[in-house]
Amino acid sequence: MSIGPYPPLPRMARPAQGSSQVGTFVKTASAQIIEILAFAQLDFAVLDAEHAPFDRRDIDLMMLASRASGLPVAVRVPNAEPATLLSVLDLGTAGIVVPHVDTAEQAQAIVAHARYRGGLRGFSSSPRSSGYGSYSMKSALAEGDRAMVLCQIESACAVEACEAIAKVDGVDAVFIGRADLALSMGFDSTAEQAVEQAVDHVIAVAKAAGKTVAMAVASMAEKERYAARGADWFVVSTDQGLLRQAAIAAFGTRHR
Repeated sequence: MSIGPYPPLPRMARPAQGSSQVGTFVKTASAQIIEILAFAQLDFAVLDAEHAPFDRRDIDLMMLASRASGLPVAVRVPNAEPATLLSVLDLGTAGIVVPHVDTAEQAQAIVAHARYRGGLRGFSSSPRSSGYGSYSMKSALAEGDRAMVLCQIESACAVEACEAIAKVDGVDAVFIGRADLALSMGFDSTAEQAVEQAVDHVIAVAKAAGKTVAMAVASMAEKERYAARGADWFVVSTDQGLLRQAAIAAFGTRHR
């Protein structure tokens, strides 16, 4: 019996025109969370390594669960340092969500360190992303370069630069971070008209550049509202939020 290469990792694809994709943030370092979410037939999940306590070992186990369940899992990284990007990409993430991308130059550097061909990503045949040495170098390069790159627009200066950011070759999507955007504009609510206008501007320039527009939303109702305005890749709530909502629905509020 011949043994072939390691099976390919679950990968994300950009939404087809006129459609949208839905996932959720995962903030709990438990591989079982990924298994359970896979039953919900989500399009993806995003590990929030920016705001939740994920270390490299945690992410490794979550990627193992991603492979086992078939659910593509991206990682929101804590920073854009080359070593950080290389680490999560080697572990087999389906994509990187990079916070606080304020300029096209930052976006170009992120893409460079996320890509083998035409980029600066260091190569090794040994990690999960290379099939633990079972892929040819050509196949490993192609597989590794399939990981999506999503740049978060979450400041007033990023909104000003978003057209240039969206035009960077290799940026697959812009991810609108409304909370930090509101804070950068001097507001404590994402519902401010100026914030909503900034959101519409980012959506318009990203779609004009042919890029996916990602957003974090609290509910499917909010998702539908922004989908009608052109966004098409949605992180709906979080594993913690979904658990809290289910617990309240099941037990009410009498034990508070």
